[in-house]
Amino acid sequence: MHEHIAEAVKEPDVVTVPPGAICLRFETMKLYSALGAVRHLLETGQVKPGDTLVDSSSGIYAHALALACHRYGLNCHIVGSTTVDRTLRVQLEILGATLEQVRPSKNLRLDQNLRVERIGELLRENPHYHWMRQYHDAIHYLGYRDVADLIRKEVPEGPLSLVGGVGTGASTGAIATYLREAGRDVTLVGVQPFGSVTFGAGHVSDPDMIIAGIGSSIPFQNVRHGLYDRIHWVNFDYAMSGAVELLRASGIFAGLSAGAAYLATLWEREREADRTYVFMAADTGHRYVDSAYANHPSAKGLGAMRPHEVTAQDELRHPWSAMDWPPADSALLRGGSVPVPERA
Repeated sequence: MHEHIAEAVKEPDVVTVPPGAICLRFETMKLYSALGAVRHLLETGQVKPGDTLVDSSSGIYAHALALACHRYGLNCHIVGSTTVDRTLRVQLEILGATLEQVRPSKNLRLDQNLRVERIGELLRENPHYHWMRQYHDAIHYLGYRDVADLIRKEVPEGPLSLVGGVGTGASTGAIATYLREAGRDVTLVGVQPFGSVTFGAGHVSDPDMIIAGIGSSIPFQNVRHGLYDRIHWVNFDYAMSGAVELLRASGIFAGLSAGAAYLATLWEREREADRTYVFMAADTGHRYVDSAYANHPSAKGLGAMRPHEVTAQDELRHPWSAMDWPPADSALLRGGSVPVPERA
């Protein structure tokens, strides 16, 4: 029996998806990150019950941090993206978290910059707040050890390819780190939107992309670039088509990042079939119903979709590009590596 709903909700469904892939379908994947980080902060005395935790979020982390704070008796304040919908806003309010959303913006860069600026203002006004720094603090790696342990138990032995959104780096990067530490042969394939600077695609915009959680307009210090073997950049139309086909083929109703990861998984499996492929569905599809799923009649068939295989970032182009990582000229982009902290 679980002591709190957060522990129950965090556990993913492990689902076989044809042809020959495995999906980890989370309701709110970042609960692993938030719960692990909050426990560590409490155990090490950096925060205490009644303190206020604050951070920026495009949606998933907001829910996760609010639940973690509810679990451990902490206050929660979120600076949210415009992608935070009414369903989540109401839940946050009832959970006792406070939410302020930045003004609507036309692109990922402006949205994230506005949120970061507001965090700075809040900390100046409330120096006793604890900033969770989900984009920069390696403490967010800790909780994903449990996901790695789950994969070790559920996925047959042998070479493994893990596919999913890069985001802050504290999900796919952390899971691959713990699997490799346990001796597993892991190829890590990261998914990014165009416009994200994390792997050098800031010069290729995609105004329609609304999955801000897997990309960034600012450098993320907890992205350990050297962990990744392949990177896929997927635009909105193709991510939407992938999500629609994932629902049609498997019944899995997941977010746009899952659609992009599904596309990347199918392509990687076509290139190298003698590995087990596990891809991440970090959230459900509910907040994308109007913006994406409602347009399912216009979804493209996956059979004709192929990425542009490139060797340098200046070759990137819509709708889908893929590249072996690291490229020869990536020395600057491999910076920002951070150590994984030990458990308290």
